[in-house]
Amino acid sequence: MSTNYILVLDTNRRRLAPCKSSVADRLCDTGKAAVFREYPRTIILKKEVNGPVEPCTLKIDPGSKTTGFAILQGNQVIFGAELTHRGAAIKRSLESRRALRRGRRNRHTRHRPARFLNRARPEGWLAPSLAHRVETTMTWVNRFIKLCPIGSIAQELVRFDLQQIENPEISGTEYQQGELAGYEVREYLLNKWNRQCTYCKVENVPLQIEHIHPKSKGGSNRISNLCLACEPCNLKKGTQDIAQFLGKNPDLLKQIQAQAKRPLKDAAAVNSTRWTLFNRLKETGLPVSTGSGGQTKFNRTRLGLPKAHWLDAACVGDVESLEVLTSQPLKIKATGHGSRQQCRTDKYGFPSRYVPKNPFVKGFQTGDIVRAIVTKGKKIGTYLGRVAVRSVGSFNISDKTGLIDSISYKYCTLIHKKDGYGYAL
Repeated sequence: MSTNYILVLDTNRRRLAPCKSSVADRLCDTGKAAVFREYPRTIILKKEVNGPVEPCTLKIDPGSKTTGFAILQGNQVIFGAELTHRGAAIKRSLESRRALRRGRRNRHTRHRPARFLNRARPEGWLAPSLAHRVETTMTWVNRFIKLCPIGSIAQELVRFDLQQIENPEISGTEYQQGELAGYEVREYLLNKWNRQCTYCKVENVPLQIEHIHPKSKGGSNRISNLCLACEPCNLKKGTQDIAQFLGKNPDLLKQIQAQAKRPLKDAAAVNSTRWTLFNRLKETGLPVSTGSGGQTKFNRTRLGLPKAHWLDAACVGDVESLEVLTSQPLKIKATGHGSRQQCRTDKYGFPSRYVPKNPFVKGFQTGDIVRAIVTKGKKIGTYLGRVAVRSVGSFNISDKTGLIDSISYKYCTLIHKKDGYGYAL
């Protein structure tokens, strides 16, 4: 039976073993504890607790767009979380800034000689969108360490071993000749071809590994010659060359040929940051173990668990068995802390409105999570979500149902202060 687990601190903020939500609610109702933090939900006891505490394991499944976290007590998964990064938004913002700067330089200093190699980058430098993934992951690792008795960390270090996938005959790595070999290749192909049939685009059906250039006609087993196909398409293509099979659909043929040569962008992003994250995790002073992406999927498939980032995290490394005691992972989305712009501009770059210097309105600021209980008017109800303040005192609230506008500050109660993240269950 699944339930929710709550993190626990004693009155000296000593980290204790997490407890069930029913126990936490009973402690708060009887006045023996209070809510210390809403996300992740943590209670603090009003007394000191002595004695040994069983350490937990924090497991991490780093991803390009979403990183999964799982906290285990022995072989029991008691907490899960999924962190959505904003690397794509950072990239778009940097591209927009670059375009504006280049336009300005072209208008005002068009005779200035071009300079390209005037910025020295330190060793280990990462692009801002990649560094963001490492920093936000470490932010949450440190938060979990402060709130839970974490004794060790496990990280999925290698998502895809690109060299060994490209050349399956390479030797020297034990798992490449063992039962994990097929999982490494298949997981790579599933991500590269968006988990759908290459030819008919059908999803949620069993997919087979298909040779783009038939093996019977000299095609190789290299990853650039492999794709995924459903059984009907695989049988229909048979030993035909792809140019012959898709002769009447040149657009799809061109798309597949381009996709086959295209590197896996998300895998490259994870591979670029994996060692930086690993070294940062070691700086915490806790023992850090690692595992591969193929091993993670092998464990998840063997245990019969559904595909989810937090469950992938629970399956990282050596896993004999797992007992999942929670079913509601905490959804975390990196939203940033806003902009430093003193005014907003239209699409042409001209000022459209100015931003107040004081971000607080009636004790609230944009990004706070509030609960609004509206008792009269056309919007009677209870709303829980992220608030956007306005100087007139009438706020907008974004909850799971959408945007609710013009809610008076008088109905709002602060639940969680702005910290650069949005939350949902």
